[in-house]
Amino acid sequence: MEFSVKSIAFGIVIVTVVTWACKILNWAWLKPKKPEKQLRRQGFRGNSYRFLFGDVKEHDILSRQAKSKPISLDDDIAPRVVPLYDQQEKLYGKNTYWWIGPIPMINIMDPDQIKEVFTNINDFQKPKTNPLGKILTTRLAIRE
Repeated sequence: MEFSVKSIAFGIVIVTVVTWACKILNWAWLKPKKPEKQLRRQGFRGNSYRFLFGDVKEHDILSRQAKSKPISLDDDIAPRVVPLYDQQEKLYGKNTYWWIGPIPMINIMDPDQIKEVFTNINDFQKPKTNPLGKILTTRLAIRE
């Protein structure tokens, strides 16, 4: 049984595409579901993860709605400035999480827990920066 160059190349392409598809599926769906379960076990509440976009679309809609209404000096400014946080607090309480794409962001508003985070700053992970964004911003800053 002989293999032609075309069949070997086709096999390599198929293996590469399947590998990339598995990595993308892991990054965009499986990886975000794990911290969501952990956050729920720890008592945080929030929207379930939505594929790729998270709460970005909802944040955009709420921001547009908030900016379309006039505001007076006596009104509460929070629903106007940060409508998603305000809505999350009303729905889920003071300790919530929300999604920027596949990355969960935690919102802690309890003073005792905020104090604990600041006193144990090395025990809490900070979000990792995107290396591509870092490269692009440093390159843009150097060229200008």
